[in-house]
Amino acid sequence: MKVYLGKPRGFCAGVVRAVDVVELALQRYPHPVYVKHQIVHNPYVVKSLEDKGAITVDDVENIPAGSTVVFSAHGSPPEDFERAAERGLNVVDATCPLVTKVHNEARKYARDGRKLVLVGHRGHQEVIGTMGQSEMDLLDNREGSTGPDWPDDTPVTVLTQTTLSVDDTQRAIERIKDRFEDVIVRNDLCYATTNRQATVKQLSGMVELVLVIGAPNSSNCNRLQEVAEAYGVDAHLINGPDELDPSWLEGVENVGITSGASTPESLVRAVIEALGTTEVVTIEGAEEDVSFVLPPELRDVDRLEHDQDRVVAGDVTQSVARIPTANDN
Repeated sequence: MKVYLGKPRGFCAGVVRAVDVVELALQRYPHPVYVKHQIVHNPYVVKSLEDKGAITVDDVENIPAGSTVVFSAHGSPPEDFERAAERGLNVVDATCPLVTKVHNEARKYARDGRKLVLVGHRGHQEVIGTMGQSEMDLLDNREGSTGPDWPDDTPVTVLTQTTLSVDDTQRAIERIKDRFEDVIVRNDLCYATTNRQATVKQLSGMVELVLVIGAPNSSNCNRLQEVAEAYGVDAHLINGPDELDPSWLEGVENVGITSGASTPESLVRAVIEALGTTEVVTIEGAEEDVSFVLPPELRDVDRLEHDQDRVVAGDVTQSVARIPTANDN
């Protein structure tokens, strides 16, 4: 069996930053440090941080007054910050800067008097945070909606969730542009989403099976599976090697492997090892050289010990100490 390994894959800059924020908060502040919502959508990453003293909660109200809380990479609505202030919480915001950009756009175009449409998936944490910034209409392509019922001459600005399907998002945008005369499109799909989907499209022309390594609640992981399936290839989303089904591999000679933006590289390597492959060929996609600065309250933390744990693993940088293998769970 031959494995075609997609690149880029795995951790994006926003995930690296978010995990670093929790790590450094654990160094600086008394334990426990609370994390509102999963810091990123991957159970192995979440568990590794909880093993070090982080506690994941879903609601600000569940955090003891005066505690330190890290807000997750997906972004939070303003009311979460307001409730945190009322409880005297020390908030460290790990929102991905590319999500913050969408929040800023929402407020700007609302001030300009334009109606807002957000293309996104209802209930996703990022969508909840973005829709809290100002009044807007949600266009979820899974619901069959054609968009808001506004007059044709309404000035409309289109924002997008950062982790959607590139092709589905473009179709949704075209529907809005066909409906209204004055449309500004802020296509906010992040570089990691776009690059990983482009690589899967390339992989899909070379293999009979695509395995996406990642969590079932990860939007970008689900989109990678959907992209492969849309290109006519059998595809499965798995957390690790323990979820491999031998029946998927019957008659398969070429397997494509990729991983979502919050998936540790160690899980990818564990799946490859479990397959017992005879050859691994890396399929090169777009080069990624993106990094984000830390929140100001953590930039002066002594990072020597933290940095000594960091290594380059494949095409992503991650901390070996904080990422367990599939066998650890």
